[in-house]
Amino acid sequence: MIAIVDYRAGNLTSVQLAFQALGVSAQVTSDANVILAADRVVFPGVGAAGSAMHNLEQLKLIPVLKKVAASGTPFFGICLGTQILFESSEEDSGTPTLGILPGRVPRFQPQNPLDKVPQIGWNQVKIVRQHPLLDGIADGSEFYFVHSFYPSPSDPALAIGTTEYADVTFASMVGRGNVAATQFHPEKSGRIGLRLLANFIRWAPTLEA
Repeated sequence: MIAIVDYRAGNLTSVQLAFQALGVSAQVTSDANVILAADRVVFPGVGAAGSAMHNLEQLKLIPVLKKVAASGTPFFGICLGTQILFESSEEDSGTPTLGILPGRVPRFQPQNPLDKVPQIGWNQVKIVRQHPLLDGIADGSEFYFVHSFYPSPSDPALAIGTTEYADVTFASMVGRGNVAATQFHPEKSGRIGLRLLANFIRWAPTLEA
């Protein structure tokens, strides 16, 4: 069973529907026992880091997510869910986050007025190292983004794919061991996004980096 973590951060239905399109059921839940018992866990989210962390604390899900990440269970973050995996975000005047992955989440500071923040729309992902979630996905494939902040891992080896926007080359896909995450929305990225989610369904990770 796939558990989609519900921490009151955005519309989770599109993620659930994407899995349904692949013929797989996924349960949207904030129940710690369901999340811990799941075969795979998806940690999505749209919104702000500060309120998201508050919700996770209120729901007592912070230790649950850390336990899942340490357990070997395939764990996949999307958008805000990706940002919260890191140690801190510049959002909401600075927000301490989960610290599952080392690094921070700065805000885009564009110099060109044509570079709008948030970045909304399709952009290319350059593959910087191979990963099972990218099986059958070509280098330079386009995915759908909506974000004002971006992952900045302190360990460059965490980057799986990178994307350029507002004079920044940022890690748009990261991973270590059983944890992988994308700044873009695969559930909103059409056929290529469904391919990535199908790869997640089959993924059998190890805890090695």
